Amino acid sequence: MPRVSPMPGWPLQMLLALAAGLAQAASLAWPWSGEPLWWLQLVSMAALAWLLRPEVGVAIPWQRGALVGGVFATAWLAGTFWWLFISMHTYGGLSAPLAVAAVLGLAAFLASYYAAALALFCRLAPINKALSALLFGALWLVAELARGIWWTGFPWGAGGYAHVDGPFAALARHVGVYGIGAVAAMLAMFAVQVRRPDLRTGRLWVVLLAGAGVLAAATADRFCAVNLCYTPSQRPAPSLSLELLQGNIPQDEKFQSGSGVPVALKWYAQALRDATADLVVAPETAIPLLPQQLIPGYLEGIEQRYAQGPQAALLGIPLGDETQGYTNSVLGLSASTRAEPYRYDKHHLVPFGEFIPPFFRWFTAMMNIPLGDFNRGTVGQASFAWAGQRIAPNICYEDLFGEELGARFINPAQAPTVFVNFSNIGWFGDTLAIDQHLHISRMRALEFERPMVRATNTGATVIIDHRGVVTHQLARYTRGVLKGEVQGRGVDAQSGWAITPYAWWVSRWGLAPLWMLGALVLALATVAQRGRTVRAP
Repeated sequence: MPRVSPMPGWPLQMLLALAAGLAQAASLAWPWSGEPLWWLQLVSMAALAWLLRPEVGVAIPWQRGALVGGVFATAWLAGTFWWLFISMHTYGGLSAPLAVAAVLGLAAFLASYYAAALALFCRLAPINKALSALLFGALWLVAELARGIWWTGFPWGAGGYAHVDGPFAALARHVGVYGIGAVAAMLAMFAVQVRRPDLRTGRLWVVLLAGAGVLAAATADRFCAVNLCYTPSQRPAPSLSLELLQGNIPQDEKFQSGSGVPVALKWYAQALRDATADLVVAPETAIPLLPQQLIPGYLEGIEQRYAQGPQAALLGIPLGDETQGYTNSVLGLSASTRAEPYRYDKHHLVPFGEFIPPFFRWFTAMMNIPLGDFNRGTVGQASFAWAGQRIAPNICYEDLFGEELGARFINPAQAPTVFVNFSNIGWFGDTLAIDQHLHISRMRALEFERPMVRATNTGATVIIDHRGVVTHQLARYTRGVLKGEVQGRGVDAQSGWAITPYAWWVSRWGLAPLWMLGALVLALATVAQRGRTVRAP
């Protein structure tokens, strides 16, 4: 029977797990530049894997996996979304100790998925290096999926987002951000198990060459796809000129009738009147009042401005009434929508912000934030058709959920050619939340190979092309208009490459293929572990 590892020097190992978790948080958006660091994410995962690497004749107790995984994930998640403290304390009026406790409590709760996954890894891990790496990646994948889906899901800060600029970015069009995270975890565990004698074995080099070959093929595939190598008949749509409005209304004044509201109404109305671009975009709740609360003729004047001519506008505004309920929405105005404006209603609502979970009204009652229970829009709502483009809105953190955006690709003939994100991230101050959200949008552009346009209240207001590259950007925390152009993709739906492989499978099955892959590896590891138990003397 294998001996049990006594876990020597566990305080030092917990410090290493803590440091590695904070390094993973920093890899998503480096604190001094906001840039993602793919290599740091791999280093952080390698440190975690080193603490749990299987060894011949040594059984790692599952408690060790749970503890190491819990410390790593709590540090990583708290270090990623610590800015929730600002919304709760600075703008919500919640006392600082309670706000800190809330952030740490959320991080610890979400970390429990990773603690359970790594405890199971220690219980099942085979000695074979390749199989151990495969199991580690699969269990990490399952934990990431659980965090992103259960309890409405909060996948902010998934490890794969650190790779929007790295060599693994080529995998996005095939397996998405969760698949990238699983590959990174698998590589980290494999790397820490390699010893000098292994370098003299042919099997190791076969595995390494196979992995390098897959990555090289994915890179070449992506290059050809973004440059239309496969389908010379497929031509990009004509460029669409844009004006993205950034009101920079202070968050503590945004919904105040004596300050932020009149400033927003005046500035956005003027910007919408003066715009000359094909498409003008105003961010989430740019109009901070319900239509019936506006002065008579205000919204009608904007509608009339775009009721004729070659221009269109998309603007964020709350809609509804006390009887029917309220929605966080986008209105689309153009000559083709004179009879009835285009409307998009936010589907994925923010817990505590747009709906209050059961048993938590006592918590929200402690904060001075305009909260409420909003109605949900449906998944896969129609795009806004304009100038030969199919423009698909998403609001706030809806761009976190690629599987929901992917629902619009079930019919390539109606698939979006451009995504537009409407956000107000001013709740979190001038923090790395802005950079993190930017990289989330860039990952969606990589997965679907569609431009992602972002119009925000305070930043980042940008234009991201279909390669995930920021082509235009407005200075943050300034009031202004970002002018630029965007070129839609996938207009020719007859082309076999009008949508990415990721868009094809996620539109049909959601994230089920990834769940099934993780479950399959787990089942195989379970069978193998039972076989080892039977053979043991």
